[in-house]
Amino acid sequence: MSEAREPRSEPPVAHGHRARLRQSVARRLPAALILSGVVFDVLTPSHYSSAPFFACSPLIAAAMLSHGATLVTAVTALTAMTTLTITRRVPETGEAVTEVVTVLAVAALALGINRVVRHGDRKLASARCIAEAAQRAVLPAPPARIGGLRVAARYLAAQADARIGGDLFAVQETPYGVRAIVGDVRGKGLGAVEAVAVVIGAFREAAEHERTLEGLAVRLERALQREGARRANLDESEGFTTAVLAEVPPGTTALRLVNRGHPPPLLLHADGTVGEAYPGAPALPLGMGELGMWPDRVEEWEFPAGSTLLLFTDGVTEARDAEGNFYNPRERLNGKQFRNPEALLDALTADVVRHAGGPADDDMALLAIRRGDGRHRPAVITHTLTRTTTRTVRVRTDNN
Repeated sequence: MSEAREPRSEPPVAHGHRARLRQSVARRLPAALILSGVVFDVLTPSHYSSAPFFACSPLIAAAMLSHGATLVTAVTALTAMTTLTITRRVPETGEAVTEVVTVLAVAALALGINRVVRHGDRKLASARCIAEAAQRAVLPAPPARIGGLRVAARYLAAQADARIGGDLFAVQETPYGVRAIVGDVRGKGLGAVEAVAVVIGAFREAAEHERTLEGLAVRLERALQREGARRANLDESEGFTTAVLAEVPPGTTALRLVNRGHPPPLLLHADGTVGEAYPGAPALPLGMGELGMWPDRVEEWEFPAGSTLLLFTDGVTEARDAEGNFYNPRERLNGKQFRNPEALLDALTADVVRHAGGPADDDMALLAIRRGDGRHRPAVITHTLTRTTTRTVRVRTDNN
């Protein structure tokens, strides 16, 4: 199977190169200011002051460089200012002394600022380590192979320094087959992370014991209701989680889905065609059972060998380009083939960044599950109206 090729370079690589270039220029700025101050002083009459150049350099170094480099910058700026004052001006004048003292005071202030900045950096690094450990605990990377399927997952935070948010995914092998969930918790911050932990914990436990996806969805609903009951104010009445539950039973080519208000997954087939697993009937997100309860409807799709199930959060579909156009993963992936789930997610995340012109405004969680290679067969949808009755509804493997 050939892998789709992109005509343009990878945006994340170019973006990272530009960021490193900007950082390199910023680190050289203090030295450039000192040199500019010397040139300015030499080329202008003596009554023009070059002190602003020498005063700015240690302040910029304080934010960008280490404490030692800031100290060297401050000493260099003060030495240059003093030398120029002695060689080009009358040292006894009050104006010259004032300029030297000004540079000295700013240099001392810069050293103090640098200590504060470095202390904050150390605390931030510690917080990042804690966040990364929390993410690994809450959202551990799924195994590359599980239950005869190949699996890949990605979590891309909207903010470069963020490590965890309200998007979630999990894959688990159970007595009823491989089960997976991809979801998006309403809100941000620690409250969303706490809700993610609740959903993942309930999924891990219930997936092993519930015989059906309907029962699994009910267990998750109850877990979120318990979580909402102990919260106050807005979260108690408006907390919810959109999610897709998936099940690949053993010994069959079936794929079962329950969609609770989440973007529909895609089915990528071996020949490059892409089908959309759009739910036949809309359903409320998890955690909104107080507004009304309807029986969950399991939709069953044909999941032949060589096909890949792609689940994602709305950070993908809500990414916009400069003209405000939303990203359409089905259109962008149609006709392309990928050698494995990892290659699919690599290409998709790069394409979203390219479309948005940079990192997306929302977090993205993606999960790709592939059945072993095989020849393409059409994907037929059947809706389970009850636990014992099914009927064929439609075929969705067209290119439209």
